[in-house]
Amino acid sequence: MHKYMRAIGFSELTDRIEQQKLITDIILHSTHRSYTSNGDDTILAEFCEDFAENIGIAVCGEFDAEDKFTYDYFYPYLRGRGISSCEDVSVERHAEKESYAGICDDIKVGVSLIFYLQNIIPYVKAQNTGMLPIRGTTLTLSGLSIKGNIILPIVKNEKEVQRVKKASINRNKLIAAARQGDEDAYESLTLEDMDIYTTISKKILKEDVFSLVDTYFMPYGVECDQYSILGEILDFSMINNRLTGEQIYVMKLSCNDLQFDVCINALDLYGEPQVGRRFKGIIWMQGYINYPM
Repeated sequence: MHKYMRAIGFSELTDRIEQQKLITDIILHSTHRSYTSNGDDTILAEFCEDFAENIGIAVCGEFDAEDKFTYDYFYPYLRGRGISSCEDVSVERHAEKESYAGICDDIKVGVSLIFYLQNIIPYVKAQNTGMLPIRGTTLTLSGLSIKGNIILPIVKNEKEVQRVKKASINRNKLIAAARQGDEDAYESLTLEDMDIYTTISKKILKEDVFSLVDTYFMPYGVECDQYSILGEILDFSMINNRLTGEQIYVMKLSCNDLQFDVCINALDLYGEPQVGRRFKGIIWMQGYINYPM
């Protein structure tokens, strides 16, 4: 059983028989279907069904030479909105099945961002037709969470907000220069990190860490596409899973200047989301590569 099924409103789906019935129903009555040849005598297929707006389950498998479909795996998804990154993305296949991980080196995050690729079929099609690498792509990220908290924001006036934005822009420029081998940028970043460490070490003795750290984005656990995040809520909505009736929060977050959507079951969220407040939790990161037409 996929543990992130509860994030899209299937918290009570624990029986394997009921799971198999759901998968069969998705294959027979899917709202989106996509196919491509994988270069052999088989055809890769993906069946998707939405149970709320932009939220659903994808079932992946293969058709053999006799047109018989063999189910391989399924996963819950949240289709994100907007553009999260314009940096180039590389893709690697997972070892155990026909699924893929995307890697994006966005300077805003500070780490190599690894995510579960949602649009597998277009990527495989482009790979088999020799169209890779494709330039000019953008990336839309989204996350699923099964446990989270709402935290009050840090009070900042307009002057402080502008100062933080300016500092973030300058730091991103230094990181970009450092990647190109600029030694002065390396030195500036090192000194800046030392100053930040010294300042926080003094303040942490008297202040709470969440009053010092506005947002963060850190790898979590041993799975490379899961992250511990703290992000500001830019927008949110509550929707219902049409099959189970469970309520789901969908929040648009700004985390380390990276914007993406996160969904979580209302049962798993402690606190009430509001614009300006912050979401703290563990997410499974997914991504959709927007290929230019």
